[in-house]
Amino acid sequence: MASPCTTYQPSPGSPEDDSMILFSTSTSCSPAKQSTRTHSNSSSFHSSSPPPPPPQSSSNNKTYELRVRNLSYTISPNSSIFSSLIKKSTKPKISILKSVSFVAGCSEILAIVGPSGTGKSTLLRVISGRVRNKDFDTKSIYLNDHAITSPVQLRNICGYVAQEDNLLPLLTVKETLMFSAKFRLRGMGPKEREERVESLMQELGLDHVADNFVGDEENRGISGGEKKRVSIGVDMIHDPNILLLDEPTSGLDSSSALQVIELLSSMAKTKHRTIILSIHQPSYRILQYISNLLILNHGSVVHYGSLESLEENISRIGYEIPIQLNPLEFAMEIISVLENQNLHSKYQSCSYLRWEEAIIQDGASKEVIDQAKTGVVSNSGCSSLFEIAVLCSRFWKIIYRTKQLFLARTMQALVGGFGLGSVYIKMRNDEGGVTERLGLFAFSLSFLLSSTVEALPIYLQERRVIMKEASRGAYKISSYMIANTIIFLPFLFAVAILFAVPVYWIVGLNPSITAFVFFTFVVWVIVLMASSLVLFLSAVSPDFISGNSLICTVLGAFFLFSGYFIPKECIPKYWLFMYYVSLYRYPLDALLTNEYWSLRSKCFSWNDENHSECLLTGYDVLKNRGLDKDTRWMNVGIMFAFFVFYRVICWIILARKVSKTTI
Repeated sequence: MASPCTTYQPSPGSPEDDSMILFSTSTSCSPAKQSTRTHSNSSSFHSSSPPPPPPQSSSNNKTYELRVRNLSYTISPNSSIFSSLIKKSTKPKISILKSVSFVAGCSEILAIVGPSGTGKSTLLRVISGRVRNKDFDTKSIYLNDHAITSPVQLRNICGYVAQEDNLLPLLTVKETLMFSAKFRLRGMGPKEREERVESLMQELGLDHVADNFVGDEENRGISGGEKKRVSIGVDMIHDPNILLLDEPTSGLDSSSALQVIELLSSMAKTKHRTIILSIHQPSYRILQYISNLLILNHGSVVHYGSLESLEENISRIGYEIPIQLNPLEFAMEIISVLENQNLHSKYQSCSYLRWEEAIIQDGASKEVIDQAKTGVVSNSGCSSLFEIAVLCSRFWKIIYRTKQLFLARTMQALVGGFGLGSVYIKMRNDEGGVTERLGLFAFSLSFLLSSTVEALPIYLQERRVIMKEASRGAYKISSYMIANTIIFLPFLFAVAILFAVPVYWIVGLNPSITAFVFFTFVVWVIVLMASSLVLFLSAVSPDFISGNSLICTVLGAFFLFSGYFIPKECIPKYWLFMYYVSLYRYPLDALLTNEYWSLRSKCFSWNDENHSECLLTGYDVLKNRGLDKDTRWMNVGIMFAFFVFYRVICWIILARKVSKTTI
């Protein structure tokens, strides 16, 4: 067996490169391992806070060590579509990471440090599997010396916490973790999942805010440090042995940052987890919880090892660390000098462990890698019905608690219905009344289709959460789209009733009950169609401003070519396609047909006061619009087709984005 402190060297067939020989200090995962390191007497770094608490025992006997050897990563520069059509791009590829090597041992925290733009986040994305298959090097990343052959395996094995806290603000802390548990712990029963969430909240120190909303800029919620711990909990719900965090202290005050690092240190030791994080200039109190440092500059390793070895390297090249700075802060000031010296930490006190021997000694990691190929580790792939049911539950909570959307849609429907009714109250049954009815229907369409724009910011807010959850296998985009549709159907039906009832009876439209029911049904289909359009445009819009502009432009074009302003015969041929794809045309024709079809024989204009000759009947009104046949249900079918079409296109776009996301 290997000694408690081990190193590795390349196999005989590997290139002889000193940079490939890494030394891992104290990679033993024994619970009895000491958690602190004694600083050298020459150190200018002094800690005034007590050492981290000793690790507690854990029932988890499986431990894992992540080894990275000569990892490089390059990207192609963005080129314009025009230039790519003319000739193949000759711009050289940009090298982000250059032969990065290190060992991340269990029960330890490895901190990746370096200036901005040096590749820290890219390195975390690569070793967490957030890259495309063609960009993944199958010979650079090992779990307990077993090669990782695809990024999917890493995504299933590792927990990854991005820098941004992508959480739904209107869910409580417990609900956020419970929904994550339902998606990722499908093998557990409801009681076991709840116990897991309760245990995790206690471990994360979130018991006291369990029923508080997460919150955002507009809705007051938990603090930044607590929100970061919730983000950690979401990606730890399936209890990964390897946890990667991209700048977990970013945006936090010194006290909250220290609490987060203390929490991670405790989790590493009590559960024997391997934790890798990127961090910007940690304070001296945070540094005592970090086992090893990986300093990067321009994508290359400047230093790998403990803080003490960094001090030794700095002293070796003739620099003295100022009293007011810790060694890492000073190293950032002279990082170019360190890079030129190409100093790598090597601890020669440990015996060598060859890769072949490690493979024979370890069997647990191979089992985990084999499971990861099918996604067993992440507990992803819930049945579609289960996913839809859970997402419906979450959607309903969000809609019910989104007071702005709930009240806005309700007030819009009521004010719009009563407002239009008061303007067109008791409309006349003459030629002037015919024109007024056409104007009423046209304005109602414009009002209903544009009233769904306020849902755009909600869709945009949800989109990043969806990208993160779906890319990590929590659920399928198709399940999200179906759940979204199921929840919005009754909600928008209530909106349709609130609008249709007052406007229909106050105005005095066709008194037939059948006509009223069909009118309400058409209003419902209109808002459904508009909701699908906004959902589709939110999927292609980068932000609210561009999305709002796009919606206004599209709706304006649809209204212009609906046949209300310009008859079909007068539309230029090159714009005629807009007449057929206009969302205004079909509901306008359906409403007109519904109003006059049962009144085809009724006269609306007479030649004289004696009513001896009828000049305009209901049939004439329909014929003037080209509606000499009852096409109500055909128009409704086309409207439903638009409703489904925009949602299918949205599903395709989101699914494509999920396949490319690196969140």
